[in-house]
Amino acid sequence: MFFTKNVLPLSSLNASSCKASGTLDEWLSQWSAKPCTAVRIRQVPQRALKELFFCFYIFIFMADNFLEKRMEQYRAHSSASSNNKSKDSLATLLAKNRSTRGYDASYKVRIDQLRRIVAVNNKLASARNRQPLRFRLVTADEAQKVLPFIRMGAGLKELGLPLAGTEPNAFIVVCSTIEPRNSTYVDLGISVQSMLLQAVEMGLNGLCIMDFDCDRLAGSLQLQYSPLLVVAIGKSAEKIRLVDIKENDDHSYYRENGVHYVPKVVVEDLIIE
Repeated sequence: MFFTKNVLPLSSLNASSCKASGTLDEWLSQWSAKPCTAVRIRQVPQRALKELFFCFYIFIFMADNFLEKRMEQYRAHSSASSNNKSKDSLATLLAKNRSTRGYDASYKVRIDQLRRIVAVNNKLASARNRQPLRFRLVTADEAQKVLPFIRMGAGLKELGLPLAGTEPNAFIVVCSTIEPRNSTYVDLGISVQSMLLQAVEMGLNGLCIMDFDCDRLAGSLQLQYSPLLVVAIGKSAEKIRLVDIKENDDHSYYRENGVHYVPKVVVEDLIIE
């Protein structure tokens, strides 16, 4: 054994000690000469001591690097796992993206949320890259400038949707800077679907509304351009289920026991052989 009694404890071995003491020879001579109550070095050849401490510091250096790399790997793995958990797949977003006609009135959509939803548009395809669409954001304080001029749930007129107390309180009114043509409506479809997927990723839902009084809505909001479509945005208060059907079955959506059912043609019948 190299150590007995009356030498500095191992806790004194640090980089600042070495730096302050100069060379390894100087440090060893100073360290071995200091009286202490812990241990004292026996009369060991200086070369053996040098080799011992050299190996000791190499071990500390390697261990430190190893632990640092392992910690970096752990953090990277934790970050990736967190991102994977927080982001739904496209299939999940599409399944959650249901036309919603009843909203939680206690939840107020903020202007920054609407901006984030609209922000997808500068990353989307556009016919001949015209990018003619413009967006008027409407939050709860202006909701009454929109609600009287829109109609929802045309397939269930007998219910008078939205039910009292479940009206949306935020909207995105989509307008066009050019006279609408076929390509404009292609752009419109791409835009609205992308915005709704973004809303779903944020925990919200929406509804495309094309049944509205165009002139009165434009006047109410003092729009510079003619509106093409209104997107309602909010926190869903509905239970919606998809139902598989064959291509010749009834496509009408319906409600039973408080659940809104949406028939969708199975994939096999969508593909032309």
